[in-house]
This record gives sequence, C-alpha cells and structure tokens, in this order.
Amino acid sequence: MPLTRDFNETIKARAQADPAFRIALLEEALDAFLNNDLETGKLLLRDYVNATVGFEALGAELHKSPKSLMRMLSDEGNPRADNLFAVVSHLKAHEGVSFSVHSSTSPQ
Repeated sequence: MPLTRDFNETIKARAQADPAFRIALLEEALDAFLNNDLETGKLLLRDYVNATVGFEALGAELHKSPKSLMRMLSDEGNPRADNLFAVVSHLKAHEGVSFSVHSSTSPQ
C-alpha cells in the first residue's frame, strides 16, 4: 500500500529538523537487516534517502541510476549485497556516523 504524501512530508520534515531521528532511521534499517528483515530495512533506507540526500544525488555519488536505486529499495526490490552495502556506507558517511555490532549474550 503506498504511503500518503502527508506521511512522507512528515518524515522529511522530522528528518531535516532532528539529526537523532535521521540516525535512528539508519540504525533501525541496519538492525532490520541483521535480524533477517530485508523488507523493513530497505523501506527504512528508502525513507532516509527520500528525507535527506534524495535518489538523484545518491545515484550521482554511487554512479548508479536513481531509478535503479529506487527499485532496489522498494518492497519488491532484490538488491545485491555489494550495492546495498555501498548505499549504507555512503549514507553513514553522509550522516557522519558509524555503527558496530555487539552480542547481547555473554560468551560461555
């Protein structure tokens, strides 16, 4: 089901005004990927791109077609790992953040 314009504009306005919200979108996307929820991760990345850099600029930076990137991050997209990681790497650099993975259980 397509999202309404109001929802997309709300996300964009919040992302532009709230750096913590932008970072949380990226963090949640990566968390979804690590928990085998590719669909949610792609859609969160798509929301982030739409609210920040835009697909035209992202495509230019990655030397990829913006339409190809939009398809890749759609609910039916099937991105290759190298393309997905290139997008994530660029978005992390754009935001000036890094993430690390930590085990939630203690080794025995």
